[in-house]
Amino acid sequence: MPARPQTDAYVLGVGLTPFIKPRRTRDYVELGYEAGIKAMLDAGITYDDVETGIACYCYGDTTSGQRIFYQFGMSSIPIYNTNNACATGSTGLHMARTLVRNGAADCVLVIGFEQMEAGSIKSVYSDRPSPMGLSSAMMEDTYGKHDSPRNAQYFANAGKEYMEKYGATAEDFAEIARVSHEHSQRNPYAQFRQEYTLKEIQDSTMIHFPITKLQCSPTSDGAGAAVIVSERFLANKPQLKSQAIFMAGQSLRTDDPTLYSKSAMDLVGFGMTKKAAQLAMDEAGITPKDVKVCELHDCFSCNELILFEALGFCEKGKAHEMVRKGDITYGGKGPVINPSGGLISKGHPLGATGLAQCAELTWQLRGWANNRHVDTTYALQHNLGLGGAVVVNVYKRADGKPNQQLKDEEIFKNSYWNYNPATEARYITEEDTDKVRSKESRVDYALGDTQRKIQARL
Repeated sequence: MPARPQTDAYVLGVGLTPFIKPRRTRDYVELGYEAGIKAMLDAGITYDDVETGIACYCYGDTTSGQRIFYQFGMSSIPIYNTNNACATGSTGLHMARTLVRNGAADCVLVIGFEQMEAGSIKSVYSDRPSPMGLSSAMMEDTYGKHDSPRNAQYFANAGKEYMEKYGATAEDFAEIARVSHEHSQRNPYAQFRQEYTLKEIQDSTMIHFPITKLQCSPTSDGAGAAVIVSERFLANKPQLKSQAIFMAGQSLRTDDPTLYSKSAMDLVGFGMTKKAAQLAMDEAGITPKDVKVCELHDCFSCNELILFEALGFCEKGKAHEMVRKGDITYGGKGPVINPSGGLISKGHPLGATGLAQCAELTWQLRGWANNRHVDTTYALQHNLGLGGAVVVNVYKRADGKPNQQLKDEEIFKNSYWNYNPATEARYITEEDTDKVRSKESRVDYALGDTQRKIQARL
C-alpha cells in the first residue's frame, strides 16, 4: 500500500463501562468488549473499518488485548499491547494519534481496561529490580521508611513539601477531595457517587499525613475505549462531524533530571508534567487561560493541588489559593477540574483511566454532559504515571466552535443512541454488538461466554 500523507486526528467515538470495586464480578474480557462495542457504535463504524488496535493495561498477560479484540473480528490487523504505569490509557491515545497523523492508519480503536486486586497497588514481581527502586530509595533516605502504602507516601510527601514552602494546609487537600466527591454524583460511571462534608473527609482513616482515605483514588475494575480517525476518514462521515473532537495538541514526556533532585514534588512528576503541558498547549496554540475544563490525574488530593501550578493554572505557590477561592469547581475563576469526579471518586482502573478522561472531555465538548456541563472551547487532559510518563492532550470541537449544552432529544436525533451515554450507563445488547462486529471476519467461538454474561446483566 502506498504511503498516505499526514493528516489531523480526531476522536470520533468513545465508550465506557461503569468503574466498580475489584471483586471479580466482571472480567477484563467482558469489560473491554463492552467499552469497544460502545465506542464503535458511537463512531458509527464496524470493526471492519478498524485498521489498528491498541490495548492498554497494567495487570495482565502479554496478549490480553488480542483476547478482547478477537471478539469483534479476526481481521489480522496489528494489535499493540501497552503498559506505561498509570498513564497507560493516554499512552494508547498518543500511539493512535501518532499512527493517524503519520498516515499509517485512518481508523484506530484504543481500549483501556483493568481487572485489579483489592487494596493498595502492589508490585507483581519480587524477584527483580523494581522500576521505582531508585525513587523509593531516595524517598526513604529523605523522608524515612513507613508501613503505609508506598504510592500514598510519594504524594503525601509532595503535599507536605508544598505545605512547608507555600503555606498550604491539610484542609486544602481535603477540600479538593470534597469537590471531587461532589462532582461524582452526576457521573453514572463513577465507582463512588456519594457527597461528603469536609469534616467527613478529614475524619476518615489517615493513610499517610496529610492524606486520608477519602482523598485517595481506589483500585477499580473497568474499561474505556476511543475510536481515533483521520481527517480523510471523517470526510466520509459528514453526518458525524458535529460530534468529532479534534486532538489539537498532545505531548508524551518522561522524567527530566529534576526527578532525583531530592524534592518530593519532583519525585512525583512535576517536571515532566510542566514540560508536557507547555508542549501540548503550544501545539494547540492556546494558553492555560483558554482551558475551562480539565480532567487531571488526581490519584491523591496532594497530586492535584501541586499540578495546578505545573499545568499553568496558577502562579508559583498559589495553588492552594485557587482551592480556597473555589476556583476549581463550577462558578470559580479557574478551569473546572474533574467534572467526572476524577480518580478519587470515579475510580482508577489503571489502563482505563486515560480513556475515561478522554470520554468525559469528548462528552463535554459535544455538549452531551448536560448534567455537569462546562462552557468551553478547549479541554485539557492530564494522565500521569510514576516511573515515569505523563500525557497531556488538548481537545476542541472539529468545527472549532464553543460547546453548547444539548438536550437529550437533540442528542438522539444525530447519533446512534436512544439514551444519553454521558449521563446514563447501560449495558450493551445483542443487537448493539451485531451492528458493529466484523461482517467479514467474525468468529463466534472467539466470543466465549462474553455475550451470555452481558445478556444476563440486562
